[in-house]
Amino acid sequence: MSSTPTRRRQVTVPADLERVADLRATVREIGTGCQAPPDCIGDLVQAVDEAATNIIRYGYHGKPGAIEMTAALVGDDIVITLEDRAPPFDPTTVDPPDLSIAPQHRTPGGMGIHLMRLATDSMEHRVRPGGGNILTLTRSRVRRPKEG
Repeated sequence: MSSTPTRRRQVTVPADLERVADLRATVREIGTGCQAPPDCIGDLVQAVDEAATNIIRYGYHGKPGAIEMTAALVGDDIVITLEDRAPPFDPTTVDPPDLSIAPQHRTPGGMGIHLMRLATDSMEHRVRPGGGNILTLTRSRVRRPKEG
């Protein structure tokens, strides 16, 4: 298994919720191009949507900025890297939500990072040199048992 990406795309979008669709489209393009199963592509699209939305809403707080995304096939893994220049925030340190509380009794929000964890095989964060964040989301193309 080679560690060199066989498929790779980079895209930079302004930190605007309307531009998250461009990121989702790039994830679909890479997933389809590397013949990933639909469930894998759907999971990654959801994870990227949640991550980018959080960067825009809570990182940049509506101020100008950019999100740089790289999507690559590395062996059997699709690796998505999102980079920003927002204040450092590590989503991997956020506690999981209390799922014993019925949804109608929970405070709105707070499920995005949980969904990102469920949709990926790994999620890693590091502070970007010079300021900001680098979030790496990895998902194998190999079908999970639940996917048949």
